[in-house]
Amino acid sequence: MEITAAMVKELREMTGAGVMNCKKALVETDGDFDKAIEVLREKGEASAVKKASRIAAEGTSFAVVKDDKVATVVEVNSETDFVAKNDKFKDFVAKVADQILQSDAASVDELLAEKYIYDDAKTVKDELVSQIAVIGENMNIRRFEKIVSDGIVVPYIHGGGRIGVLVEATASVVNDEVKEALKNIAMQVAALNPKYTSEDEVSEEYLNHEKEIILAQIMNDPKESQKPEKVINGMIQGRLKKELKEICLLDQVYVKAADGKQTVAKYIEEVAKATSSDLKLVRFVRFETGEGLEKKNEDFAAEVAAQMQ
Repeated sequence: MEITAAMVKELREMTGAGVMNCKKALVETDGDFDKAIEVLREKGEASAVKKASRIAAEGTSFAVVKDDKVATVVEVNSETDFVAKNDKFKDFVAKVADQILQSDAASVDELLAEKYIYDDAKTVKDELVSQIAVIGENMNIRRFEKIVSDGIVVPYIHGGGRIGVLVEATASVVNDEVKEALKNIAMQVAALNPKYTSEDEVSEEYLNHEKEIILAQIMNDPKESQKPEKVINGMIQGRLKKELKEICLLDQVYVKAADGKQTVAKYIEEVAKATSSDLKLVRFVRFETGEGLEKKNEDFAAEVAAQMQ
């Protein structure tokens, strides 16, 4: 596979590794970005794999809650950012979210096959096709998640729909202070993109994989690799613990902490005590628009030239 300058640039932006190291990793893995990142991490050349995924597709992620109990976050894609900001597009996305709130659909295909609540002569797919014809761009209901809670769910939309977040919690007292706290946590989820709510959710498979990566980093370091096995094991555990504090929401440092040290877990305890509420975080859902999708490489000059032929 030909490794282009654009591919090297993208991998460099994702990892912070040097240009030549990125190129070598891509050549070694035949252009597979995920494997290339693994190679760079093992060699200790990826100083910090950025949490941002390869965001490319346009559209919006929209989150909405009904009566604090029933909530959904949905991602609808469009071809351009211009259309994503269009009022017709936004209205359609909001109606899709309303459809999901009233739906038992477990998948996008099931949702598309349902009768459209705003016109029962149509299915949701019929309405999607109609919107595509009106707006003039291809559109796609990519994914959604619905929460029906015994506790409380709070939504947060960041960047005009670039990121949509739901945070679910249980609370014996639900007031404005509790809701504000959960919104703050939703903002934290949007900003720092944790992978898990707590360490309890982290699989043994993930932990073992990360230990292998860390060991490879150590063994590729001339000085660290010469240390006793006991010391190396301690280093592995220490680095793994540090990583878990970054990817587990409750262990992350709360972004608004006055002392810069308070964790999200401690912040929740503080709010629970202040409101006399048994407040506990259950889970979160985070959609980032275009996450994992490839963006069409547009060459406007070439497109115009092709149309003139």
